[in-house]
Amino acid sequence: MTDDQLSRVFAALADPTRRSIVTRLAVGDATVNELAAPYDVSVQAVSKHLKVLEDAGVVGRSRDGQRRPCHLKAEVFDLMTKWIERYRQQAEERYQRLDAVLEQMNAAEPDHQRREGQAS
Repeated sequence: MTDDQLSRVFAALADPTRRSIVTRLAVGDATVNELAAPYDVSVQAVSKHLKVLEDAGVVGRSRDGQRRPCHLKAEVFDLMTKWIERYRQQAEERYQRLDAVLEQMNAAEPDHQRREGQAS
């Protein structure tokens, strides 16, 4: 996934209605009419949201006879998870290094200073 694709995915998911649609599709495939039912908006408005999700590669459509159900494209979420995990690991490593430095500083502190700090 390129940075441009990743930007489109995150931009598409920035909208609460689109996140809600993704949450619904995580349960199972659904048609545009089924997706529009819980919202106080038109089917056309939901179709526009779906178009943004499709363009970002989050949602796809298939043909099932007369129905055209929408479904999530799980591979996009796998790629997003890998991208997020890389930065989570880097943050975790920084916290571990900070913990080690603080532990060294605490161990190097003379006993009487530690006792005075606890008494106040």
